[in-house]
Amino acid sequence: MSLDALRESLPAYAKDLSLNLSSLANETLLTDQQKWGTFVASAYAVGTPAVIKAVDAAAAAAGLSPEAATAAKAAAAIMGMNNVYYRSLHLLSNGEYKTLPAKLRMNILANPGVDKVDFELWSTAVSAVNGCGMCLDAHENELKKHGVPNTSIQAALRIGSVVNAVSRVIAAETAAAS
Repeated sequence: MSLDALRESLPAYAKDLSLNLSSLANETLLTDQQKWGTFVASAYAVGTPAVIKAVDAAAAAAGLSPEAATAAKAAAAIMGMNNVYYRSLHLLSNGEYKTLPAKLRMNILANPGVDKVDFELWSTAVSAVNGCGMCLDAHENELKKHGVPNTSIQAALRIGSVVNAVSRVIAAETAAAS
């Protein structure tokens, strides 16, 4: 399925999502690798098969390298773990948990296989999808240290939010049809 076919498969009530998906595919605030990596990371974070297939195809057609695609998937994977763990620490009233070592492997963060800024953008989008404020703050702080402007961070957040919403509509419509 292509991104256009995905857009066309959205019901009329999700027209805004279709329009946003189209405009974000043409986003110029991010490099192509940053943009398409954000699409891939966000799609894998949500896990809706039709959206993953469409985004993977669009990213490949746009020239996202296999290495960058793998790193974007790794961002979705590691944030899937970290977002739950760190969101839990934030939500627990017992602050002692924050003083304990996480004892979770996170080697990909040190060597993601792509530019650190790109991986941080992808991690930020996935953290937004997964709703972890602690991780959002941490990744945004890292991006700011690298001089990434707010508009670029916002672009990644917009991609994550639209991919999330499109994924949920497609999943709901698939469930309703079965």
